[in-house]
Amino acid sequence: MKKVLILSGSPRKGGNSDTLCDEFARGAKNAGNQVEKIRLQEKKIANCLGCYYCAEHGGKCVMQDDMSKILEKMLACDVLVLASPVYFYSVCAQMKAVIDRTVARWTEIKYKDLYYIMTSAEDSATVMDGTLACFRGFRDCLDGCGEKGVLYGKGLENKTDVLARKELMTIAYEMGEQV
Repeated sequence: MKKVLILSGSPRKGGNSDTLCDEFARGAKNAGNQVEKIRLQEKKIANCLGCYYCAEHGGKCVMQDDMSKILEKMLACDVLVLASPVYFYSVCAQMKAVIDRTVARWTEIKYKDLYYIMTSAEDSATVMDGTLACFRGFRDCLDGCGEKGVLYGKGLENKTDVLARKELMTIAYEMGEQV
């Protein structure tokens, strides 16, 4: 049994990327894993100030918000799923804030299997390049973390379009199941 942490960056509950997170979670649970999904929109996560208080205080951030608990869960999990809608060819603000705030203890995030879930209204060949580059840039800073799967949910313009795209729902479920 693995500990799976899903960070849903979607600001819309029940939106396309959030729904794909639920399918991933369902697959992972059905395979016998312990799964927790956190909707970042429902948490208070301030932007990193770049003050490096954390460097002088054992990884403790000067900001008093939900990020310290999320970071503890990131350290404790075996599998980390990062999910974001594509906004202006990059990750959404909620996900970027989390990635930036890991600066407090990023050197401790090690040996995780990483999965990425991305959704966009646009269906071009390059629409997700910036988002994927952000996720991979984060991964490149972490010791021993490997990319295990990427889900590209393109052409999802309306909030629940993914429900009609059974192939995407199946991919999300099977990715979770293979954890």
